[in-house]
Amino acid sequence: MRYVLIIAGGSGTRLWPLSRQGEPKQLLDLIDGMSLLRMAFERVRGVVPDENVFVCTGQAYADVVSDILPEVPGSNILGEPVGRDSLNAVTWPAAVIADSDPDAVIATVTADHIIRPVSGFRAALNHGFEIAETDSSALVTFGVIPTEPNTGFGYLHRGNPIDEDRRAFEVREFVEKPNAALARSYFDSGEFWWNSGMFVWRAATLLDVVSQLKPATARQADQLVREPDCLPQIYPQMEKISVDFAVMEPVSAGRTGCHVVAVPLAIQWYDVGSFETLAPHLPDDGRGNHATGATVSIDSEANLLINTRSDAVLAVAGLHAMAVVTTDRATLVVPLADSQRVKELVAVVAEECGRDYA
Repeated sequence: MRYVLIIAGGSGTRLWPLSRQGEPKQLLDLIDGMSLLRMAFERVRGVVPDENVFVCTGQAYADVVSDILPEVPGSNILGEPVGRDSLNAVTWPAAVIADSDPDAVIATVTADHIIRPVSGFRAALNHGFEIAETDSSALVTFGVIPTEPNTGFGYLHRGNPIDEDRRAFEVREFVEKPNAALARSYFDSGEFWWNSGMFVWRAATLLDVVSQLKPATARQADQLVREPDCLPQIYPQMEKISVDFAVMEPVSAGRTGCHVVAVPLAIQWYDVGSFETLAPHLPDDGRGNHATGATVSIDSEANLLINTRSDAVLAVAGLHAMAVVTTDRATLVVPLADSQRVKELVAVVAEECGRDYA
């Protein structure tokens, strides 16, 4: 049977002070009054039944996730006591699902992106399911066809097509975020796609590969299925490593009997990882700024203005290309081009003012 696993972890420090420890960005109503998590769920509705959707999130967020997704059974919301990177966030749920359905095929999707059109995403997801169902040795990933030589994404190097209609390709290698010159060469070659971080695989295939490459992780995941009450003791001991490093890269290099297949995503794909990338998705205030809440501006343009307070107004003058974000706990002012530095700033806030403000 088909299942979908939505990964909704992380602390969301790049969108501080909107998102904070205990309030990751996936759970905030950022776009048209809808959270990124809810948007991710709506994208997969109809691809699998609601009861076949699982969510892996932080244990502290489980109740909020349940409120956002009341259609998902509470037992399908798997809360990590601590974040241990993506290998564990996919392996543990795969073991849980396989325990009740050994033939399960799982699509793993993210909850921190905006994807349009949804129809194109669903078509690609269904094709990924078809490949994994017919080829037990395939680990399917999705490559976003790049629209620019972006240095902020990892890439996958596609090889030969696996079918005559060129709807899927072998993957030669995964590469890390490149410098500007390398990104340009990747883009110009037409052979490199952005690594979406989304996958489809048979649960049994993934677990077998993990047992070969990371046997300790496989044993611990199996123990968590047999002894779920041991989660607080076992999970923090699991190796902290990404699924790309632990599984996808070595499999693409031929280190197991499996292979990696990429399905192209010819879509609009936005990683909402900073205020600079969030800004275009918020309303235009008619003065050349993207703004929400009570805001006023004069002689200002190309700014992001966010005011979550109902008892105050945010007013700016003479600003250009800045992010100004105010909440009941903190106010942030940063050039949009430097908004990736917010994570660095949050660490300083925590050190100098206390974690309650971070």
